[in-house]
Amino acid sequence: MRTRFAPSPTGPLHLGHAYSALLAHDMAMEHGGEFLLRIEDIDQSRCRPEWEEQIYDDLRWLGIHWETPVLRQSDRGAAYDVTLDELWERDRIYPCHCSRRDVAEAASAPQEGAPLFGPDGVVYPGTCRITHASTLGSRPKSSTLRLNMKLAAAWTGDSHVGSDLYYFCEEGHGPNGENGWINFTAEDLIEGVGDIVIARQNMGTSYHLSVVLDDAAQGITHVIRGEDLFEATKIHVILQRLLGLPTPAYHHHRLIRDDTGKRLAKRDDARAIAKYRADGATPEDIRRLVGL
Repeated sequence: MRTRFAPSPTGPLHLGHAYSALLAHDMAMEHGGEFLLRIEDIDQSRCRPEWEEQIYDDLRWLGIHWETPVLRQSDRGAAYDVTLDELWERDRIYPCHCSRRDVAEAASAPQEGAPLFGPDGVVYPGTCRITHASTLGSRPKSSTLRLNMKLAAAWTGDSHVGSDLYYFCEEGHGPNGENGWINFTAEDLIEGVGDIVIARQNMGTSYHLSVVLDDAAQGITHVIRGEDLFEATKIHVILQRLLGLPTPAYHHHRLIRDDTGKRLAKRDDARAIAKYRADGATPEDIRRLVGL
């Protein structure tokens, strides 16, 4: 078993991060496996070195140890570029010039009805796909790129159990208690997920592409993460199929929430691990607070 914890250095780690990191670490240790740390710092406009250092300090204080060297996404640009070039040459991605406002307005146009939301936000109505003829020339390096989901799904289904069937093994639970083999179809992807962003302008990649490539590069066998990412797993599975990468087992877990039931965010400094440390809490106190 090889698990990982992949925080972004954009603020202090809170109790929700502690729960996810401890759970992934404990599971790996219980099975004689390995726990890896990955720094997801592709958004350089928001990442700060001091937050990265605090991640290391907080995890060490919690009693978590990890394999070295630590993988940092900011060092992985070349790998992301190679994959994007491959997808461009296969005509599976296309440039998109729509702003978020453009997408929202197009999706809620009278002929479209109310916007449909998927795991990547508003399901893209295909504005630029419709006007994009074919991938001629080299891939544009400064454009937002989207996956043509219809073309991607047309070639990546499982021929053994149905040409349009996709699945992954859920060892934890989704937000509605989903567990075991989770199945979904090409139609689910096309209608309910849509043409997701595969690379953002001025970032070189996207969360979905980078997490799939990095999990494969690190040999992750079990992805432990919050249930808020359960639906996004559909995106990751089709990218794994499209790129010929293995699909790990997934273990989605409950979210740690505040007293009002709201999920924690990095701006919620009152729940920051560093504040608990400063107030005299112990690692055992943190385990008790998150139910471990």
